[in-house]
Formats: sequence, structure tokens, C-alpha cells
Amino acid sequence: MTEQYVLDLQEADATRVALVGGKGAHLGELSRIEGIRVPAGFCVTTDAFRRVVAGVPSVDALLDRLSQVEPDDREAVGTLSAELRRAVEGIAVPDDIAAEITGVLARFGERAAYAVRSSATAEDLPTASFAGQQDTYLNVVGPAEVLRHIGRCWASLFTERAVTYRRRNGVDHRAVHMAVVVQRMVFPQASGVLFTADPVTGNRKVATVDAGFGLGEALVSGLVNPDVFTVRDDTIVARTIAAGHRAIDASPAGGTRDVAIDAHRREQPALTDTQALRLVRIGRRIEAHFGRPQDIEWCLADDAFHVVQSRPITTLFPVPDSGDEENRVYLSVGHQQMMTDAMKPLGLSVWKATAMAPMCEAGGRLFVDATARLASPASRAALLDLIGRGDPLTRDALETVLERDGFVRPLPDADPGGPVAVGQSVGNRSAAEQSAAEQSAAEQSAAEQSAAEQSAAERPAGRPSAGGPPAPIETDPAVVTELIRRSEASLAALKAAIGTKTGPALFDFLKEAFAEHKRVLGDPLSMQAIMAGMEAAWWLNDKLGEWLGEKNAADTLTLSAPDNITSEMGLALLDVADVIRPHPEVIAFLRDVEGDAFLDGLTAFAGGTEARDAIVAYLDRYGMRCVGEIDITRPRWSERPATLVPAILDNVRNFGAGAAARRFEEGRQKAWQKEQDVLTRLRALPDGDRKADETKRMIDRVRTFAGYREYPKYGVISRYFVYKQALLKEAGRLVRAGVLAEQEDIHYLTVGELDAVVRSNHVDGGLIEERKEAFVVHASLTPPRVLTSDGEALTGAYRREDAPAGALLGIPVSAGTVEGRARVILDMARADLEAGDILVTTFTDPSWSPLFVGIAGLVTEVGGVMTHGAVIAREYGLPAVVGVERATRLIRDGQRIRVHGADGYVEILP
Repeated sequence: MTEQYVLDLQEADATRVALVGGKGAHLGELSRIEGIRVPAGFCVTTDAFRRVVAGVPSVDALLDRLSQVEPDDREAVGTLSAELRRAVEGIAVPDDIAAEITGVLARFGERAAYAVRSSATAEDLPTASFAGQQDTYLNVVGPAEVLRHIGRCWASLFTERAVTYRRRNGVDHRAVHMAVVVQRMVFPQASGVLFTADPVTGNRKVATVDAGFGLGEALVSGLVNPDVFTVRDDTIVARTIAAGHRAIDASPAGGTRDVAIDAHRREQPALTDTQALRLVRIGRRIEAHFGRPQDIEWCLADDAFHVVQSRPITTLFPVPDSGDEENRVYLSVGHQQMMTDAMKPLGLSVWKATAMAPMCEAGGRLFVDATARLASPASRAALLDLIGRGDPLTRDALETVLERDGFVRPLPDADPGGPVAVGQSVGNRSAAEQSAAEQSAAEQSAAEQSAAEQSAAERPAGRPSAGGPPAPIETDPAVVTELIRRSEASLAALKAAIGTKTGPALFDFLKEAFAEHKRVLGDPLSMQAIMAGMEAAWWLNDKLGEWLGEKNAADTLTLSAPDNITSEMGLALLDVADVIRPHPEVIAFLRDVEGDAFLDGLTAFAGGTEARDAIVAYLDRYGMRCVGEIDITRPRWSERPATLVPAILDNVRNFGAGAAARRFEEGRQKAWQKEQDVLTRLRALPDGDRKADETKRMIDRVRTFAGYREYPKYGVISRYFVYKQALLKEAGRLVRAGVLAEQEDIHYLTVGELDAVVRSNHVDGGLIEERKEAFVVHASLTPPRVLTSDGEALTGAYRREDAPAGALLGIPVSAGTVEGRARVILDMARADLEAGDILVTTFTDPSWSPLFVGIAGLVTEVGGVMTHGAVIAREYGLPAVVGVERATRLIRDGQRIRVHGADGYVEILP
């Protein structure tokens, strides 16, 4: 193919990024939009860059060295980057390329002034903007200077900031090439940046304009503060005018200069209101062309706006597609499920197919639509009450939306979906309410939905009722035994039936299996049992707080509650450690484990067979679990048993034999002693016998049912592992048939798409690659607790003044105060804990429970009063504060901290 060294800007478009780079492609696209002025120019293509760099062997050698540098070795990165820049900048532009460039310059005006601008192939992309990573030179005059600055742009591909940015975003240095855009210089009266969506809040209906006098470099460099215009619906809703004293202008001799602004202009805005509105309308046309919000650089000359760059805003969280233009409010499922990571398409689709409520997705996360429940005053009060008990941040975010007149249109109090019986599928009725009761729609959320149906008699005083009374439930352990039996019977039937299915028959069967999944999950008795435990805990905290001044009394009263499958899982790993502890050779072998195929290797050592059998037995019971387990694509412990090795070794080191039984009995005794204490104190009060009798009934109730709350999630994940094994088996068949490149490709297809692939023996490989790229983007985003249809992402704020200055505020979920060393751990497989350490992490789902037996306290960024981490923290008696925004960044690993589990804050100690 013939190499092309120079291309007119108007010939560039989105299909030619590889030739003209991201900036060149976008400018070419912009020049085609009717009414958009783009300064005329041309591109020196990546063909020229490749030819020039190929002639310098030292560049290749330096890139080899750079690829071998450790990611955190900043000194080496800086040194190699500087050497690369010098090598490239020292290359003379070949005569034939130089002649082609100067020929185009003669046509545009040889003595005219130009902007010479870098345009890398990894720039202005949907996944990463690379904004400001390469260089731009303004007011370059004369062919010789243009050629020299083209070389400088080539070299800027290797600035330290550009190299570091590529490493952080996983971009291979050799895969990036540099084009250079050369444009006629515009000498503006004003310039700046337009965001067609608010870059802070994410609101797609709000545009912001930053403007300053002269060239935009004054704003970029921070030399001046910009005037800021906020525009919504073609109306300026806010403006801030900065008194500007300095500006950057073009120098008559070439280049730029810093100049003082005349005194009479300093108080004037850089743009009039009319100009700002006209600019936003231009931005909306550009946004519509590219199909997503844009970050636009502009300049104003002779009352005409010139667009000199437009790139996608890559930090915005996507908005669910509702299919209409109605205002909507979405609640994050991940914040209720303690799993805010992005999920892959197969995981999203399986969760939606087995959930008890309709869901939508955006950014690789799931949301429920709360709009209808917020629109009715009665259901809104119930929703906010339930959410506020579990997650004050989400409640605050919702109240922020509700304070805005007209965003949520009011509806009559009557439930538009009509009354719903306990256990009925949510349908069009209460996805939001269900999410509000602490767990989102597919594990026991269906049960927690029934909080809205509890009668006033069953509900603690002050909590609004939203329906008729539930069927009665006895405080009887046999209820829990029967529920577990039903779940286990259904799981056994699933395992027996699915093993015989393959091909299209498998997917026909999965439809039936998903229906059974929801039937088990929506068992009315199961929902009543869960709500009975939650209501009893609420009652105890409310009443004992009122009568005795006790704060979070239920935390102690639920210690070592029976039938808690998640806390049993943590204690069972202590029993595994007991088997391993007497055998030093086994311990030494486990310390060096790197891969997952280590179990059979244990048998070579004394005690190794017993160790292997203990680990295998543990995996048989709990091996379907893993971090982020609601995503079926995540590797399970049975698939990666090495994940458990650090926790096992911590248990060997930090505990003695029999620790599991001792811990459980100690918790049971503390709960019993607390029960005797509160009952004795209650009887001494006026009407004390009645209060004590009521409290005793509620203590029995909470201890009977609190532990069961963890079981439905265990059942869900057990079923998920069965589905996954069947789907991977089918994927293996597709790989052998040459339909799929690898088994894990199914992770990037929905269940329905995979069904179609199985029936047609054909897959769209391009779609899989597109989904893989999208997942990388989604993984980099932080999901909000609340998201509106306008794109506004809200996280909420704490409204408290009872914490000391400088404390990190959160949600109190497990009483007690503890001081210790903070261990900031983001990957359970890399945990290294000592007795007395305080675990600080982003979120903890049930898979983290094995670590809880060895720590003294817990701090998480995500969570609520009834999410799994909080439940298990209380079960183990660990002081815990969750919902601490940016905890893993504000608390450094190894710092000493104090956790106030009853008051909901964390102190960082000297």
C-alpha cells in the first residue's frame, strides 16, 4: 500500500484515526458539520512518523527497555522518556516529506501563522481522552519553524506524562503512533472550553462554558481563572465572572506572550450572555453528530466561533435507556449487593433473568427505577424510611432529587400497580421499594420488599405501613430448618437435571431453571422469616434505645446466632487451619503456592493428604463463592483455590487449635449475658414486666431468624455455579467446533445471545471484541448510589455534627470501639493480616467472611446496616463502619485508626 504523508484536514474522518490520529479525525469530522467553523489545515500522517522513527534503531531499543520497567519506577520512566524524546526530536524530516509539507504550506500561505498540534492514534478516544498528554505549538511562522515543530510534536509522544498515562490505561507504547495537525492560526479575542454535559455532576442537560481573554493556554496553564457560564434549556442558570488581569496572546515574532489586560476590560466577561448561549447551541450540534457529550475547545474571533478540538467526555457514567423522555430516578443495585464493580454481559443478563424485579443496566452495573415509588407521597415516605435505615447516603441523594421542583411528578397515593401479595413478583410495582429494603432484587430482596406489606402491629412504631398484614410466622427454629431443606432439595434437583442437557436443550431448560430460581427466592415463608429477623432487630434497637439508652443493642444480642451460613463459612476455614497447623512442610509448601493446581502436590508431605482433604471438603461446601459473586463470570474458589491460601495461612499463624468453636461459644455467651442484663434492667422500670416480656419475645425472634437472612444468597450463588458449569461446558463444545476462540468469550454475550450462537453455530466476533473494550471502560467508572435520567450522579452526604473534627463519617453497623493498624486490602487473595488489624476495603460481600475471623474491626466504602458485611461483622462482634466515602484513599495502609462502630465514624490517629 502506498504511504501517504500529508492529508488535507477535510479528507480526514473517523475511519482514518490510524492515519491522522484522534485529534485529526475529530477535526475532519467537525469540518463536515454544517455551520461549524474549523480552521483550515492538513495532517502530517502517522506514515511519516513511522518512517522517521524506523530509521533510528535507538528508539526501538529504548522502547524495549521501557516495557521492562516496573510500573512504580518513576525515575526509570522519566529517564527513558527523556532519552526517547531526544532521539526523536533530533531526527531531520526526510527531504521528500519536507517538500510535500512545504508545498501544502505554500498553498495555505507560506508566511502565515500556524498551530502545530500533536494527534496521537490513542487520543480523543471514547475509552480515554489523553487530553493534554502531547504537545501543541501556537503561532508558528515560516516553513522551517513548522518542520521543526512537527519534530517536536513527534517527540512529545514520549513526554513522561504521556508515557505514564499510557501505562496507567494499559496502552502499548508501540501501538501508538503520532500524526501532526497543522492549522491556520486563529487570533482570538476570547477562548476556552465548552462541556456539553456537566463534568462534575454528569448532568447531560447542563452545559458549562469556561471562557477567558486571548488564547486558551492561559486557562489551561492556570494563569487565570475562567469566567464560567452554566446553561440549561438555552438559559443561563448561573455565571461567575473572574476579574482577569493577564492573558496569553500571539507574539508578533512568533510564539506566544503573557500580557496584561487593560484595566477597563478586567471586570468585563470574556463572552456576552448571547455569545455563551450561541456557543452552547453549537456544542449541542457537535454532540448530536458524535452521539455523546463532548469536551470542546473553541475560540472567538470577529464574533465568530471557531472549534479547534472536540473529544468525548470519558468520565461520565452512562444513563440507562428508558425508551422515553420521562424523568427517572435510578437506585444502584451494586451498593445494596456490596458489589460495585462492573459486571460482564453474561453476568448482567443472568442476574436480570433470575431477579425478582425488573432492572436496567448502564456502565456494566444494574439499577432499579424508583420513580413511581417516589412520585406517590405515601410510598415515598415508606421508601425513604427503609432506605434511610440502611444507607443514609442513598436517602440523602434521593432527597436532593426530590427537592428539585418538578423533576419527579407527583402521583396519587394509590399504588398504580394495585396491592401485591407477599411473594408476588414485583412486575410493574415496586422495584424501588424492594431495593430500598437493603438488598436489591434478586437474593432476599423479594423478601425485604414485604417490609412495605407489614402491618402496623408487626412494625416498630414510627415506621409507615404500605399494605395489609402478612401471614403469621412462628418463632420456631423448625421454620428455618424447613426453608433450608426446601432450598437444598431444589438445588439437588437442578444438579440432577442440568447434567443431561446440551445444545439448544440446555437453554430451553435454563428458562425453566430460572423460573424455579425465582420461585425459591420468592418463597413467602422465606420472605417472612427474613423480615421477621430484620423487624425484630429494628424493634430491639428502637425500644432498648428508648427505654434503656442502649445504642445498637441488637448487635450484641445477635452474636453467634444459629444457621448463619456466611459466618459458619468463616469459622470453617479456622477448622481447615487446625488440620494444617501441625505440619510444617505443608505450611512451607502453601507459602510458595503460585497457581491453582496445588492440591495434589500436598500429598507429597507429611499431613498433606489430610490438608488436601480438608481444603477439598471446604470447597465442596463453599467453593461456589468468590469476590463479586453476583457476577456469574467471576472465577469461583473451586476454580481458583489458591485465593484461599493467604487466609488459611493467616489463620494458622494467628490462631490456636479449636478457635472456631471457642469463638462461636464466646459470642453465644456474650449474647446471653446481654439478654440477662437488659431484661433485668427492664424489669426495674415502670411497667417493666411487660417491657421485659416483649423484649424477650423479640430477642428469641431475632436469634431464630437473623442467621437465616444469609441463606438465600448462598442458595442463589450455589445455583449460579451450577448454571456456570453447564454454560462453560457448552462453551468448550463451541471452542472445539471452531465457533468461539476461547471459553471465556461467552462472558461477553448475554444468555439470549449465547442461546442464538448455540443454535446457529455462528458468533459475531466483532461484537465480542467491542464488549471487551466496553468492559474496560466500565471498569474504570465509579457507579453512583443514585442516577437520574439527566445523567446526574449523586452519592449523598452525611448530615451529622456529632463526630470530632477530621473524622471520616460512615454508617454505624456493628457496635464497639477498636483501635489498631489499618490494612487497606483491595484483593482478598493478597491479604496479609495480623491479629488486631482493621480491614479497610471498598466493599465486602460474603466471600470476605473468612478474613473477618482474624481482624479486630472493619471499614468499607460501600454498605448499609443490613448488607452482608454488616451482618457478619455483628455476628463476629467486630466494630464496623461502612459507607465511608474514599476510605481506601484517605486511610493509608499501616496507619493506626480508631473505629467507632456505634457512632459511625473513623479517626486517623497520629
